[in-house]
Amino acid sequence: MKELHDKIRARLEELRVYLQNDGGDMEIVSIEDKTVTLRLKGACGGCPMATLTLKDGIENVLKEEIDPEIVVERAM
Repeated sequence: MKELHDKIRARLEELRVYLQNDGGDMEIVSIEDKTVTLRLKGACGGCPMATLTLKDGIENVLKEEIDPEIVVERAM
């Protein structure tokens, strides 16, 4: 499981750049099994499209590139 979590963390670090370019950022709150909990910060934290960013963006990338069972949840 550590190898999976390391892959997830590495890919999330790469994806952070896109959020930072829009004035936002993300924080990894937890990774438990295949559930990733993220907190969006800055401009992304209050964006009405935040759920879309998490589900259709970040979650889809992680599912396609790492494991199809990964679920991304938003921490408030």
